[in-house]
Amino acid sequence: RMGKSTTGNRDWTQMYAIYGMEQWQTLIFLLCQAILFSVLSVLYLLYFDLVCNFFERIFSGGAGGTARFAAGITGSVTALSALCLFFAAANFFYSSVPLHFDMAQRIVSAVHDWSSVKLALDLGCCGRGILLNAVATQLKKEGSSGRVVGLDRSKRTTLSTLRAAKMEGVGEYVTCREGDARRLPFPDNYFDVVVSGVFVHTVGREYGARTAEAAAERMRAVAELVRVMKPGGVGVVWDLLHVPEYVLRLQELKMEDVRVSERVTAFMVSSHIVSFRKPSQHVHGPAEVRLDWRLC
Repeated sequence: RMGKSTTGNRDWTQMYAIYGMEQWQTLIFLLCQAILFSVLSVLYLLYFDLVCNFFERIFSGGAGGTARFAAGITGSVTALSALCLFFAAANFFYSSVPLHFDMAQRIVSAVHDWSSVKLALDLGCCGRGILLNAVATQLKKEGSSGRVVGLDRSKRTTLSTLRAAKMEGVGEYVTCREGDARRLPFPDNYFDVVVSGVFVHTVGREYGARTAEAAAERMRAVAELVRVMKPGGVGVVWDLLHVPEYVLRLQELKMEDVRVSERVTAFMVSSHIVSFRKPSQHVHGPAEVRLDWRLC
């Protein structure tokens, strides 16, 4: 069952200190744009009559009412743009760590029995390993001898991930490897659990986000994720935008107990969690897909 997380109270200042923020340049860009549009809105309000005169000249001496209407519309759009940009910046900031941490707890709660898990994989371990460390923390709580492997494309990222794991007190449960999600460096039927957080949508982006080539690369990553799972193993993937594609691919691969969560807005786009189980033996026919609205 994909229930609600039980994160308790965390010091978000400490969490940002541990995990930092990926793509902080995007946040700075959004904030700068929001401030710029806010300043323009204030200037429109202070110098409204001058703006109206400017529009009157543009309309070649047209009616004053038309110029005032155009100036008012322009000012309103500018002010609305500032609000939207501030909201986008706030959502981006929230999604980077607090929401990511909360979703990591929900992903962990989607796995029924961690006591029997010996090997887990975090595909992508994006950021500095929030999901990776959530899995490691769960293994530690269970008193398990299991380990979680984080796979990422960058050696620099894996080093940051290991540092964060040590700061969270779960360093002995974590291993990191470099690799390509489309060609996982693991044998078939290797992991009891495979998880991933906001990563799969980045696979194949060198071809463009909405191209057929990029979609094919994402499907390769989903197939690889299934390949390395043990029969009876559980997979849980949280991702942006493309989850319906993953569901169709999982059906083609005959996965069982496919569940899709309710929509969650992350990084200003829709996201969902999809969980599934690899059958213990080969089955025929399409898998049933269930919408699990309890993940709110």
